[in-house]
Amino acid sequence: MAERNDFDKIELHLIRVLQTLITERSVSRAAMRLRSTQPAVSAQLKRLRALTGDPLLVRSGNGMTPTETALQLLEPASRLLQDADRLFSPRARARGFAPAETALTFRIAASDYLDPLFLPELVAHLKHEAPQARLELLPLSGAFDYRRSLAQGQVDLVIGNWLEPPGELHLGRLMSDEIVCLVAEDHPAARMTARAWTPERYLECQHVAPTPLHGNTPGVIDEHLASLGLRRDVVVKSAHFSLFPLMVAGSLLVLTTGRLFCSRYVDSLPVRIVRCPVAFPPLTYYQLWHELTHASAANRWLREQVREVARNVAGHGMPGRAR
Repeated sequence: MAERNDFDKIELHLIRVLQTLITERSVSRAAMRLRSTQPAVSAQLKRLRALTGDPLLVRSGNGMTPTETALQLLEPASRLLQDADRLFSPRARARGFAPAETALTFRIAASDYLDPLFLPELVAHLKHEAPQARLELLPLSGAFDYRRSLAQGQVDLVIGNWLEPPGELHLGRLMSDEIVCLVAEDHPAARMTARAWTPERYLECQHVAPTPLHGNTPGVIDEHLASLGLRRDVVVKSAHFSLFPLMVAGSLLVLTTGRLFCSRYVDSLPVRIVRCPVAFPPLTYYQLWHELTHASAANRWLREQVREVARNVAGHGMPGRAR
């Protein structure tokens, strides 16, 4: 590690280079984002390696991967830059965040369980309000550690549904939805009376479900069933939630999810919404963020836009009626 006199020579721009290199995981992309040249950023990376006594970025396949030390340095580097911005940019604070002028990149990790129209509506809305901004939409999957990504500043916001969201994160409730079943028009459940469509028959059906977000941890549907001492027969698991209605339309599979999602397909596919014979609590969707970005004016604006779009999508849904 560097001696005291070395630290005295570290300028703020070098901290920005450090943060950008770790988040972009590429010297060339970091150079573009910093409006610099690749040789200049390579030289700064060499200097950072000497100061920290760590390689920071190492080759991994066709790309580069941050070392454990680099990941540990990301949060303090981000905080230092935010503090410097507040310290040295009082006029910027007074003006506040200007969406129409920003060229920031917003990184959002989201599930597609909420509504097939939600993410397209969100992108259209954000590009209208902040035309120069860049967006990166990342899928929530079992291979994606969203809690770590939020803590390390790799994503700004995570949108999804949890029975109990992680306690260390800030959260904003977006909407709640009734849990229903989506089945093919010729599925026996579509022809049964409400009395005949029993919990026992529901559990005996063949079900389709998303792959868990964390290893073998059950999703919200199976987690609630387990709390009741029940278990359904899940015969298809897939990370491609948006394809489930097509799978249901051509089979005897049962999809259990929110009404808002299912309602988008009843007019375009041979499917029907039926009530779920097992009582479920409402499916609640949240946006989650870390303390790292909690006070950021840009991220506060982003969260407000997400909330507005979610409210509009829910308000213009096609609720219909389940049998």
